[in-house]
Amino acid sequence: MKIIGLMSGTSLDGIDAALLDISRSRGKLKLNLLSFETYPYSSKLREKLLDVAEGNETTALIAHLNFYLGELFADASFKIVSRSKTSMSKIDLIGSHGQTIWHSPARIHEGSLKIHSTFQIGDPSVIAVRTGVTTVGDFRIADIAAGGEGAPIAPYFHHALVKKDGKSRLIINIGGISNVTFLPFSKNAEVLAFDTGPGNMLLDGLAQLGSDGREKMDINGRIAGRGKIHLRLLADLMAHPFIIRVPPKSTGRETFGLPVDYILEKSLRYQISFEDLMATVTAFTSSSIYMNCDKFILSKNKVDQIVIGGGGVRNKTLMSLLKRAFYPVPIIQFEELGYDSKAIEAMAFALFAHDSFAGIPDNIPSVTGAKMGVIMGKICPGKNYKKMMGKLNRGR
Repeated sequence: MKIIGLMSGTSLDGIDAALLDISRSRGKLKLNLLSFETYPYSSKLREKLLDVAEGNETTALIAHLNFYLGELFADASFKIVSRSKTSMSKIDLIGSHGQTIWHSPARIHEGSLKIHSTFQIGDPSVIAVRTGVTTVGDFRIADIAAGGEGAPIAPYFHHALVKKDGKSRLIINIGGISNVTFLPFSKNAEVLAFDTGPGNMLLDGLAQLGSDGREKMDINGRIAGRGKIHLRLLADLMAHPFIIRVPPKSTGRETFGLPVDYILEKSLRYQISFEDLMATVTAFTSSSIYMNCDKFILSKNKVDQIVIGGGGVRNKTLMSLLKRAFYPVPIIQFEELGYDSKAIEAMAFALFAHDSFAGIPDNIPSVTGAKMGVIMGKICPGKNYKKMMGKLNRGR
């Protein structure tokens, strides 16, 4: 099947689109990335999404953005198809993560019920109608209904992607939020994965504030590279209760997107320069990743190799800190395994669409805390739905 995977993360910077050839034959999965591109959000849209994520906007705007982002995800699908010089009629499925505007893994009591929730906008029905291609979306909700946190879900893809060659690995993804997947060498051992804390989210927010909006990020970690780590501020940041929480655990912008102003105020109190602040928050990202891995994985398991993906791999200062922390365990990037680090998350949602449509449970209960395996995602039929059902039945 030719499948498009669409992803927009907590950094709110745009839509990642990947076109893949995917096949399963006799239990063997084959993934071939045909094309990948990122389509940036406008600065105006990003501001609206930030306001929505921070609870500053109305239900009317959320409903409007739900449909508007659906149009943008559909447009990204047409663009990636054009880029790969094929046609939409050749596409079998689209898998769309949508844009998270709220993720609350902490249970809230409602009478006798304990509710936790998540909300992604960019409605998959809009994508299906615009493209004519059957679209699968809203993947996290079924896992939450089964008692899980709905995150992280990418470890399912990590497990499918990395070869089982007798090596145990850590897969670290540094997007807006950082998460880790432990893939043991034994096929019988459970996969372990969880969010560790901030990734690029705090760094991007601080870079934008410190440059009055001229910079969207600390490119290559240059600002942090000129500063010195302020140990007292780092200790304050590392005392955050999420960092030491026992897995399963997941988080989002609600926890690590809002305190940028607080961190700036603290830096003024400590009278540290902006470069030192960026160095310290970069160290916070690195230290929170390492501490979580050390406490919950490395203390009990041998790890042969660490694979790092996501936008954070382009931050040279951050990567240097991680290599120093994890030494002597070798660290590589997905490129050394033959994959584009930036494309990994979008590729994951192409696989989720494939397996959900085929009726394959695609959450990992040991990761999310769900009571059982479930088939994630809602199927929104496109014009090709009957053809896809026929293809599915022939495959069985």
